[in-house]
Amino acid sequence: MILTDINFFSETLGMRVTMNVILPQRTLKDAQSSAKPKYPTLYLLHGHSDDHTAWQRWTSIERYAEQYNLAIVMPAVHLSFYTDMAHGGQYWQFISEEVPAVVRDLFPLSADRADNFVAGLSMGGYGAFKLALTHPDRFAAAASLSGAVNMNEVIKPNPADPNNGAWLEHMRNIYGDLSKVPGSGNDLFALAKKAAQGQVKPKLYQCCGTEDFLYQNNLSFRDYARTLPLDLTYEEGPGEHNWAYWDAMIQKVLAWLPLEV
Repeated sequence: MILTDINFFSETLGMRVTMNVILPQRTLKDAQSSAKPKYPTLYLLHGHSDDHTAWQRWTSIERYAEQYNLAIVMPAVHLSFYTDMAHGGQYWQFISEEVPAVVRDLFPLSADRADNFVAGLSMGGYGAFKLALTHPDRFAAAASLSGAVNMNEVIKPNPADPNNGAWLEHMRNIYGDLSKVPGSGNDLFALAKKAAQGQVKPKLYQCCGTEDFLYQNNLSFRDYARTLPLDLTYEEGPGEHNWAYWDAMIQKVLAWLPLEV
């Protein structure tokens, strides 16, 4: 595998940004061949307290991906929840439009729907499902690991939590009027319902540890998704909101992806 750091000026965000990309390593015979294949791609999204380096620092993702001939793109979106922020950068436009365009311009990555997948943990699990359910014509599959998949619960006031006020202010910086989130393009329940009505639907994989603070959050989305004509694979078991769990589960995600190996 080849690891490369990409530093480029984002026209969407108006600043320089960095992302990491893992590419399959071609043999000398491959390089001398006239055939130039384009690789299937997994966009691998980080969580709220992490950045584009987290998956490489805390898991063996490079080693795990080697057997799949799969490119992995890991962008940084800071604390944006993969959203065009009310007070901040246009990170939804960045992740859904600019990142795929840039990496396909730089590397031999396939643009075919069947070759494109997205996965993420926590905030990134939300981002992964948001991308695939918004653009089922672009992504064949999406995986959420301990995702914040019920945004209506994430933005719900909690007087018992002394930090809830600061958290809700952060959410307002992202979404603006929080009362407008339910039913919108930032609500995975609404996106799932809309995607289920379409002709083309992404395969979904959802997992969460039973000791995770987002466990009930995940159960609510799972139960709703099961009422819809969606192909959802759900898995749970002992685990907390930590890298020990995600390192184990990303291996299952890679094995689950509909890849031709």
